[in-house]
Amino acid sequence: MNIPTIKQLGYFVALCEEGHFGRAAARSFISQSAFSTAIQDLESLLEAQLVDRTKRQVTITALGQEVATQARLCLRDIESLVEIAGQRREPLAGPLRLGVIPTIAPFLLPALLPQLRREFPDLKLFLIEDQTERIHERLLAGELDLLLLALPYDLRSVATMPLFNDRFCLAVRKGSTAVDPENYRFNRLQADSILLLEDGHCLRDHALAACKIRNTEKVSRFSASSLLTLVEMVDADLGISFLPEMARDSALLKNTRVKMYPLDERSHRTIGLAWRKGSARNDEFEIFGEFVRQHRNAT
Repeated sequence: MNIPTIKQLGYFVALCEEGHFGRAAARSFISQSAFSTAIQDLESLLEAQLVDRTKRQVTITALGQEVATQARLCLRDIESLVEIAGQRREPLAGPLRLGVIPTIAPFLLPALLPQLRREFPDLKLFLIEDQTERIHERLLAGELDLLLLALPYDLRSVATMPLFNDRFCLAVRKGSTAVDPENYRFNRLQADSILLLEDGHCLRDHALAACKIRNTEKVSRFSASSLLTLVEMVDADLGISFLPEMARDSALLKNTRVKMYPLDERSHRTIGLAWRKGSARNDEFEIFGEFVRQHRNAT
């Protein structure tokens, strides 16, 4: 059986990510002609067309997309093999590709990252911020090593590590007549008064579940595409919302009249880690999780 080389797999992954032969060749530090030949050799070896070529664009075929996913996993496994063989003395050294959701990253990471760099100076951390569904897909495709996200969430083929609970708070503009925040009762809210993020953001689902929002008539027909927009809508007194407690002292609320009031401790989401099942870096990821758990109070 003829087997592709590591270089061929790496070149093809670069082409998929760049979508352009010239940029992918430059990224791979070889000439464009040599790069193009390497991709053609890979197609000949696999007896499959991986790329549709035109004068103006490069399109990866459906089969090519599947091959790229497996190629990324193979390259990650080879990296893990090198790590095991090297028998690193220190944990959390070398590259770590971390996916983080946008309702955690701006609140937890600014204070956490400087501490992480001090304790693990050899760690090379690469951050990708995106919605849960997309970073989960990138994890399974081998593009990411570890996820920092909010649970519960339907995640397949991963191991999870819960870290801590993040309580929800009632977010109201100061002086609003929409609700009495000191004597909040859900059944007293008016129709269309609850503002949430749009579908696709797990914070929306977590808020609905944790805050026991079963009457959808109370949820506004208008939703926000980001936390910043959501806060601006609350600040304009268009309604009330539910924000994670970790956002309380963040820059998100500065220069606004939005105030946050803690809800019952049972109204929370769980912050945790997720990684591919069977990963050779399982112990390392648990060390990372313990670090986050111990240092989160500094955020």
